[in-house]
This record gives sequence, structure tokens and C-alpha cells, in this order.
Amino acid sequence: MTETVTNWAGNITYLAKELHRPHSLTALGDLVAGSAKVRVLGSGHSFNEIAEPGPGGVLLSLAALPDEVDVDTAARTVRVGGGVRYAELARQVHAHGLALPNMASLPHISVAGSVATGTHGSGVGNGPLASAVREVEIVTADGSTVVVGRGDERFGGAVTSLGALGVVTALTLDLEPSFEVEQHVFTELPLAGLDVETLETVMAAAYSVSLFTDWRAPGFRQVWLKRRTDQPLPDFPWAAPAVEKMHPVPGMPAVNCTEQFGVAGPWHERLPHFRAEFTPSSGSELQSEYLLPLQHAVDALYAIDSIRDAVASVLQTCEVRTVAADEQWLSPAYGRDTVALHFTWVEDTDAVLPVVRRLEETLAAFHARPHWGKVFTVPAAVLRGFYPRLDDFRALTRELDPTGKFANTFVQDVLAV
Repeated sequence: MTETVTNWAGNITYLAKELHRPHSLTALGDLVAGSAKVRVLGSGHSFNEIAEPGPGGVLLSLAALPDEVDVDTAARTVRVGGGVRYAELARQVHAHGLALPNMASLPHISVAGSVATGTHGSGVGNGPLASAVREVEIVTADGSTVVVGRGDERFGGAVTSLGALGVVTALTLDLEPSFEVEQHVFTELPLAGLDVETLETVMAAAYSVSLFTDWRAPGFRQVWLKRRTDQPLPDFPWAAPAVEKMHPVPGMPAVNCTEQFGVAGPWHERLPHFRAEFTPSSGSELQSEYLLPLQHAVDALYAIDSIRDAVASVLQTCEVRTVAADEQWLSPAYGRDTVALHFTWVEDTDAVLPVVRRLEETLAAFHARPHWGKVFTVPAAVLRGFYPRLDDFRALTRELDPTGKFANTFVQDVLAV
């Protein structure tokens, strides 16, 4: 059946004329084994061609597979199917009195796709979403399944793998006892006088902290503190409490956002910025994100401020978060505690790309790694230099995908596999 398949934002139209939706693992394995090129779409919340299979390739969705969420309360783990999204997973985990330690700002995205691209959530003590993974199940090029768990020497390349090893059909995640979170929003945190020590204190003021700005003036228009109720109340003298509910994007309705004003609620209803029952925006946007060593955060913010007129001209909002170091070889947070600078642009590729290039030039001195699923123009040769375990990952792709069935143009360009 011919159809037009796009990503969530609509800026990418895939060459594949059909989105294959197998209903069983057997059908999935047969499809993979019989195809020359395969890529998995996930929830479609990537803004580049990472999921593009190329001419004649198979674009695959796991949405029709059983929505498996198998919670082991004794072991505090959950085995989750490759097509499940975080909102569904979180509800079922919470029903068993357990929790994920971290979530992204959107609960609408798929678990497998999120960890495959290095999506990270927030918190100085919280690793990226892949940090919770203890085992990954992958359908490889011949249609068979390989299971890679912690302790396996291949594990560091198997989770954040950009879809280059095969189709992830299930993940097993670590859980912890359920907890409650309350969200406090502040306004107008000035950039002037912000030094390394102050920023570190600000970002450690709660379990998860986000700073938002439109870069139309120095400083941050909003600060979101997500406090676990089993941790101390935040002392935040640097900005004033908000007097109305806020949305990170100016002009968008706050009703779409998770509860604010310090109202306590379950972890999965506060750690994301957006409610699972609402579409977070119309999709009329592009996104970029750059992750750099935490010690460079203040210098990077002042560098962006030096070009803020250009950035602001095509920007909806910018978010600053922190994330702890990761051990996944291709994680943008690999080996370093990280500050993440996220940019939600207007939906105008021609206007945005020149600003993205200028921003990347400005951040180049700070060894900024782009998020794999966002808009970026960093040259492939530069990207490869950011990942010291890249040769190990290439060896893993040769082992699990010797013919390059899952290596589309994006993967071949950026990783040279």
C-alpha cells in the first residue's frame, strides 16, 4: 500500500512508500531477513534522516507488536517491548509501586528509539535514559535475535546504537521504588554574574532543573525545579517564583504542561514537562541540541549570548539541562558530566540552517556533541573525533551486521561504518 510517511515535525518525507508494521516477532524476523536495507522509525521524533532507509529500503514500525510491559517487582526491573512509549511504560511501572529514575521532557516518545539516539532527561545525578538499560534484545540481519546484557563486552555499544546493529525488540530496565515530585517554576534568572560555582549550585537545586530562554535578552525567562518530596526543599534566591502557570514556549498554553506551583504528584506526571494526554505542540518546529562538558557550561552560555540576536531571530525557546556521564560508546554524554543546550527553532529550514552553522562554530571550542536525532551540520570527520570508542563500535557492527543492512547513508556518513 502506497503512503506518504513523514517524521513528527514533517520536515522529513521518507523515500519508502510503505511503513511496514509486523504483528509478531516471527513476521518481523522474516521481513528483516528478506530485506536488503532496513531502518526503524520509532515514534518519528527525530528531525534528520537517521531513520531514512534509502531507495528500495524497508521502513519499519514496531507499533503493531504486542505492547509488552513485564514488571518484576522482586528484581525491580521491567522488560519492555520495542514499540512501547514512555507514557504507557511509566503508568504500568507506577502501578506496581516502582519508578524509572529519569524521563525525557516528552512522555510520547518510544523507549527503544530514545535510548538508541542518546536521549537523556535531566539532573546532575541522573544519567541518560540508556543508563537504566540492563539488557537489550536485537533482531539482527539474518532475522535471529541477539541478547546483550551488562557484563557483556559489547554492551557499551549495544544500547545507544543509532539503529545500526539491528531492530531492538525489547529492553530490560532497572527500576527503583516509586517517589513523588513537586514542580516549582521561577522567572528571570539573570546571566550577568553567573559563574561556574553559581551555575553548579543552580543546577543542583533540585532532582531535575531546566533553564529556559528565548535569547532576546541576556538571562533565562523561566527556571523549572523538579523536587523529589523525599529530598530537601530547594533554596532558590536567584529568581522570583512564577505567579502563573508557564509553558516553555512563549504563547503556548500552560494546560499542556505538567502540574506546577509545588503540587506533589507521581514521578511520571512531573519529571516530563508535558502531560501524556496532550500533544506537546503542533509539530511546527525544528530542534537542535548540543551536549558539552559541564565545566564549559558558563563559557558556552556567554558565547551564545554574544550571537543571541542571530539565535533569537529563528528561536522559539532554548533549554539548558544537565546530565551525568554515560558509558555508552555513542552517547553524547559518554565519559563526561554534561550540560545539554537544546534549541527549538521555527519551522523554516532555510532560515534555521545558517544559524545552526553559526551556533556550531561558536560552540566548537567546547567539544559540543550534537544529539543524534536533531538538526545539525557538524562535519562527519569532526563528529568521529568526539567518540573514542568508535573503532569498537565499528567492530560490533561488522559482527552483528556484516553486510551493512542497517547502515543507511546517515550512519555511514557520521560513523564511517
